[in-house]
Amino acid sequence: MSPTGNSVSTSPCSDRCSDPRGAGTHTTAPKLGDTDPGPDHPAWSWADLHRNRTVYEDGRVLVLDKPEGISVTGERHGTDVVRLAADVGVKLRPVHRIDKVTSGLVVLALEPGAHSDLTRQFTRRQVHKEYLGVLVGSDMPDRGEIDLPLVTASSGRVRIAAPRDAITWDGGARRFGVPVGAVDTSRRVFDSTTTFEVRVRDEDRDLVLVALGPRTGRRHQIRVHTAWVGHPVAGDPLFRTTSRPEVFGRTMLHAHRLGITLPWVGPEAVTFEAPPPAGFELGT
Repeated sequence: MSPTGNSVSTSPCSDRCSDPRGAGTHTTAPKLGDTDPGPDHPAWSWADLHRNRTVYEDGRVLVLDKPEGISVTGERHGTDVVRLAADVGVKLRPVHRIDKVTSGLVVLALEPGAHSDLTRQFTRRQVHKEYLGVLVGSDMPDRGEIDLPLVTASSGRVRIAAPRDAITWDGGARRFGVPVGAVDTSRRVFDSTTTFEVRVRDEDRDLVLVALGPRTGRRHQIRVHTAWVGHPVAGDPLFRTTSRPEVFGRTMLHAHRLGITLPWVGPEAVTFEAPPPAGFELGT
């Protein structure tokens, strides 16, 4: 499966994944079946993930469509993607992470040089990331940005570095923000910006399907940003009083599109796509 055509969609991987030819390859998303245990399966294996969730692979990088319910790495209460691979002798070097409860695209380097090249792009904010999220509240503005600084509380929980009632919506600038004077600087503050655009508005269910673009890559950024402006990700356990977890079987956030340069392939950015799982359709 070639990255050279600028856009690669999820498919069950085969020998094509290591072939850099065939520019412009587009494939359909895999259907979960007997060979793919799905997010509710009690035990993913590396064979399952690699066979059914590989979007692209060459000798230097692996792009996975990670299912919801398994961590990329660092899981303290079970296994994770990196550990599953290590158990069968495969060394993965995570270039970035997405939350355990989030599904979608994850980039994993297969050798140190690629890891350095790719992490540098994330550090310099040269990677284009787009998530799809089902959010609660059909009155969300059509588009704009959420520019709210984050802090980590003493409990370890990520929160906005200002009182909730200091957050305002500027319709002219199309921006959620807080006055500088409202920011709590007693802890280290991290600038954080997320763009958003409503794709589907379902007023009957009071939900919206939104494309979300984190310009910064802070932990839990999208989940905290959307919740604090009154539109939590549906089903999110971090905000269970407002996210309707009893209605949704998962956190409705999916890493849908990612654009990154693979220097060993060429100078142009490659865009990978993983269509969202069932349940993200609104208004149908």
